[in-house]
Order: sequence, then structure tokens, then C-alpha cells
Amino acid sequence: MSVLTLTKENFEAEVTKAEVPVMVDFFADWCGPCKMMGPVFEEVAGEVPTVKFGKLNIDEAMDIAKKYRVMTIPTFILFKGGEADKRHSGTMSKEELKDFTK
Repeated sequence: MSVLTLTKENFEAEVTKAEVPVMVDFFADWCGPCKMMGPVFEEVAGEVPTVKFGKLNIDEAMDIAKKYRVMTIPTFILFKGGEADKRHSGTMSKEELKDFTK
């Protein structure tokens, strides 16, 4: 499955109203660790078909980042039933990220 580009305009429809779990990568273009995690996130998205994956640029959607108390990036939040279920700040290995989606 490809990774969705999340925005202020589509976040509610794609994440909080989704009928499947959604893994959101809160990132910024200037963030080195975020750039490191990008390919890993894309790879895991292709291997976990039961979860929707999306990336939200916090510089373009600061209000959403504030709502979910994203203080450091990258931050990964797994949403289930429209609610934040699990969160992790910082980098992870591919296996850790896959396990986090469960």
C-alpha cells in the first residue's frame, strides 16, 4: 500500500474517520532523523496491508501536531477507531516499526 500525504484538509477523513488502523508519521522536511525513517516507513507500508500509512508535515499542519501533543519528530501515532492508540517518538528499526503497527 502506498503512503498517503496527509494535510489539514484530509486528516479527518483519512485518519479519524478511517475504518482501519492508521499509522501516521509526524515529520518535517528539515528533520534528519525523519529523512532516515522515510524509506523504512515506505517499506513497512508495503508489507503491512491491514494498516493505512500516512505522513503529516508538521510545518504545514501545526494545529494537528499540537492537538496530538507532538513535541519531537519523528513521532509515530497509530490510530484505531479514530483515536490515538499508541505513540513513539524517535527512530525505530524496520522490525520495531512493524511490531508497532500491531
